[in-house]
This record gives sequence, structure tokens and C-alpha cells, in this order.
Amino acid sequence: QVQLVESGGGLVQPGGSLRLSCAASGSIFSPYAMGWYRQAPGKQRELVATIANGGNTNYANSVKGRFTISRDNAKNTVYLQMNSLKPEDTAVYYCNAHLVIGIAAYDYWGQGTQVTVSS
Repeated sequence: QVQLVESGGGLVQPGGSLRLSCAASGSIFSPYAMGWYRQAPGKQRELVATIANGGNTNYANSVKGRFTISRDNAKNTVYLQMNSLKPEDTAVYYCNAHLVIGIAAYDYWGQGTQVTVSS
């Protein structure tokens, strides 16, 4: 069982930056692939970025070149650095921990943190 707590959301002007953090507890952190997802009002939750336990990263096309995902296994924390923010980045951002063991897959979610990009 993994507990995830996000922080760092808030209100920022277009072109600004925010850094989200997701602190994990309750299990060994390093084997998990970690990810950030977001859900805007009236829309489905969508993938923003993922980072594998080995460090490989993957980004949605809409955030490539602006967002950077990273992890610190010593601190059991994953980060999302968001630069050049746009109004369309406004959403609730969720942290995800994903682990596959054999044929079983485990997914854990945080409670979400609101990001609002507006002037």
C-alpha cells in the first residue's frame, strides 16, 4: 500500500512556473513507476508525464519542452516542474504510483492539487 500526498499547486499567471511535489509513504518507493495526470473540468483525466523506476521519462505532447518530471528515491518524492504555463494547463493534478508484479498491476493515487493559470 502506498500513500501519496501532492503539494505545490496554486494560482499562477500565464507564462509563470510552478513545481509540484508528491511525497510517497507506506511502501518501498524505488520500484514504482511514477506519474502525473491532470483533469480539467468536464474532461477526462489525462496523462501529463511519467518516470520509470530506472529514470526514463515520457511526456504528453502538450507539455513537452515545458514540463519536467523527476524523482528523488532517497526522499520518496516525485516532482513536476512546470514552466511557461498556459491557461489550458488549468486542472487538478494527480500523482500516480504504478507497479507491475507478474500479471498483477497496482495503482495508487493522491488526492490531487489544483493548478490554475489565469491573469
